Amino acid sequence: MATPTDDDRSLVTVIAHMKALPGKEQDLRELLESLVDPTLAEDGNVNYDLHVAEDDPGRFFFYENWTGGDKLDAHLGAPHLQGALGRLDEFLEGGAGGLVITRVKRIK
Repeated sequence: MATPTDDDRSLVTVIAHMKALPGKEQDLRELLESLVDPTLAEDGNVNYDLHVAEDDPGRFFFYENWTGGDKLDAHLGAPHLQGALGRLDEFLEGGAGGLVITRVKRIK
């Protein structure tokens, strides 16, 4: 099965992960799900895939690809994302600092 970087190795790939506070799993899931459609409509977005760990319904991951770092930076400043980021202290272990965003480049 093809992935976005099969055809374009210049894409900026992001893996973001976070863990919900106990009892906040569903609230966090709903917040994260609300980000998908507006993000898919953003300029430069290739994919924005939300995942949950099979063994932990409170651990979430985004797998995203962007046509450039400038497009990703614009996303990080987008109103819908900023609104969600402002609520992370309510939902995440470690508060907003519990969101780990890693930019990666495919090498093989």
